[in-house]
Amino acid sequence: MKKQALNPYLPSWEYIPDGEPYVFDGRVYIYGSHDFYNGCVFCMGDYVCWSAPVDDLGNWRYEGVIYERNADPLNKEGKMCLYAPDVTVGPDGRYYLYYVLDKVSCVSVAVCDTPAGKYEFYGYVHYADGTKLGERQGDEPQFDPGVLTEGEKTYLYTGFCGRGDKSRTGAMCTVLDKDMLTIIEDTVFVVPGSETSAGSQYVGHAFFEAPSIRKKGDTYYFVYSSEVMHELCYATSKSPNKDFVYGGVIVSNCDLHIDSYKPADMPAALGANNHGSIIEINGEWYIFYHRHTNGTWYSRQGCAEKVTFNEDGSIQQAMMTSCGLNGGPLVGEGEYPAYLACNLFTDKPELYIGNKSYPKIAQDGRDGDEEVGYITDICEKTTMGFKSFDCQNVKKVAVTTRGYGNGYFEVKSAWDGAVLGTIAIDFTNVWERYEAEITIPDGVCDIYLTYQGGGNPQLKSFELIKG
Repeated sequence: MKKQALNPYLPSWEYIPDGEPYVFDGRVYIYGSHDFYNGCVFCMGDYVCWSAPVDDLGNWRYEGVIYERNADPLNKEGKMCLYAPDVTVGPDGRYYLYYVLDKVSCVSVAVCDTPAGKYEFYGYVHYADGTKLGERQGDEPQFDPGVLTEGEKTYLYTGFCGRGDKSRTGAMCTVLDKDMLTIIEDTVFVVPGSETSAGSQYVGHAFFEAPSIRKKGDTYYFVYSSEVMHELCYATSKSPNKDFVYGGVIVSNCDLHIDSYKPADMPAALGANNHGSIIEINGEWYIFYHRHTNGTWYSRQGCAEKVTFNEDGSIQQAMMTSCGLNGGPLVGEGEYPAYLACNLFTDKPELYIGNKSYPKIAQDGRDGDEEVGYITDICEKTTMGFKSFDCQNVKKVAVTTRGYGNGYFEVKSAWDGAVLGTIAIDFTNVWERYEAEITIPDGVCDIYLTYQGGGNPQLKSFELIKG
């Protein structure tokens, strides 16, 4: 039986950011780095993989650990982290995993006969004389590999360009031979970083990190995280390694620039770094990206949204939702977990993570514990938004809360809309359910909850109840 697809699309206790999605043999496979809940840095785990049938995008299957962090000869003690990877199918039909360790500047490669089997270390990307890419004099450090194989050539995209670092130029592309390791065309720069973008179309959206490449028709789409970090932008070209033209923003993990339901300059969630790519699934295109939880940069979760291409090949910016891969709104009936909130802000919205007392998504237990996420540190005038639901004859709304809260939740269909009703809550050290008679307008709508009152309650879920 098909399940509704939710956002984030993996279980709330799984933290797989930097998602690179691919369709192999009727399944969508997601490759990414592996954060820990309450992790102290990025990417602390081994590489794991999840997959789902292309026609059932709410039914994700854990494929297990596909590559351990100590499998690389440079990391036998496992002290370095596995940063964001990418996968491509080589001319020999095998699957090649490209990655960079956190304290070296070369690109490592592992290989497997199946999309989600046990990958084995294969080698390092190198020049014909054996020198590793990133270690020859004049090379810029390698980071965040993205790969595309066409025929017997593999195009390797890498780079990291922090603001103020004049030693970095921009996103790089290097062409590899059919052995998937040996460089046959020297590195060229395809998109400028912030320190080299002056006078170009990329000003304000220059390359930062997270290069990813996809092809649609005869057009190459270079997806990357821009200098402001929270947005994934794109550039297009008819060539894989030259003449890229800036296209725009595909998604922002704080919904900046979106003005359909709020002012364009108002962040609707806390923003931070971003990484992902576009993919076609059953004739529809989606952007995969990540959001941040636990009030830190280090516990990130994968999300996805449907994207729309214009006739000229440009992409409309996608809005964050709670139903990304579902193909439409969620059923407007039943209980939904609070961690599905795609909007989370107070009466003083903040753009970047940093305020430790700001409302956040969290979970009980430690990393790996299969505990369902919830919203914590809710303060007065905290607004939580859930998009979207097909509501018919909804006459009651309930919430499940705990903690030191003494007030009420306003229920609305827009963050600044009319209050449809209120649900009073009280102090409790266990999860308690409260409900009220509240009519939700029939049709597709969003659900917003705004807390009014004292204390800092936690929200586990809300429930839509038909009359």
